[in-house]
Amino acid sequence: MTEEDDFLSPVYRVRGVPVEKIRANAYNPNIVAPPEMKLLERSIWEDGYTQPIVCSYLPGKDVYEIVDGYHRYRVMLTSQRIREREHGLLPVVTIDEDLPHRMASTIRHNRARGTHSVELMTEVVAELVEAGMSDAWIIAHIGLDTDELLRLKQITGIAALFANTGFSPASPSDDDAGDEHPGL
Repeated sequence: MTEEDDFLSPVYRVRGVPVEKIRANAYNPNIVAPPEMKLLERSIWEDGYTQPIVCSYLPGKDVYEIVDGYHRYRVMLTSQRIREREHGLLPVVTIDEDLPHRMASTIRHNRARGTHSVELMTEVVAELVEAGMSDAWIIAHIGLDTDELLRLKQITGIAALFANTGFSPASPSDDDAGDEHPGL
């Protein structure tokens, strides 16, 4: 049996760690804008923590330093309702690496997430509209703002996506001057 046969990915060893024993690293360049942080908080509230925080345990300090998952950790610190529901515990997996390897791992985790394809997002929006979901529901549940939703609907070119939005091909009247997107 080789060492590789003994290896089991860290995700098979998730443990609950008190948030007070976790700390951020000093080298993560990833930034999440406030709207996405609100969406992350909503996601964790509605779905729970579905991904553990990746940490390295520092025995000399008896703390877990974050390698990946800083923003999920921030949600635990800033959302009282989530902290209470989770009893102050974060799901953690550990990797045992030196600082340069932890830094590289942080960057790999950040870069591997990718971005959303506009084409695929328009398909998702179209499917949600066809399933009867309201604009308000779509905006709230997938984290779009009204302008993003409008643009995604426009890209599809499918008139049916605008059926229940209150949009009209006519020019807006003076009464509509302040309403950029009536019906959204």
